[in-house]
Amino acid sequence: MRELVRCNDPVLLSAVEALLAGAGIEALVLDGAMSALEGAIGAFPRRLLVADDDEVRARRLMIDAGLGAELREAG
Repeated sequence: MRELVRCNDPVLLSAVEALLAGAGIEALVLDGAMSALEGAIGAFPRRLLVADDDEVRARRLMIDAGLGAELREAG
């Protein structure tokens, strides 16, 4: 799994999930419960991951949708 996005914005995460799902890419959001528990201080951001094989296509979709600034560095 590769991390694409790390943030505390549930609207952004939902939009990215919908974008990827529309292209047939399954996304996994981690740390949602922890992020909700800690409140709005931002100590535990949510992370959106995709399968290794989908990373390049998912990154391209996000860039094409104008969300490239939200991407974590590829690694």
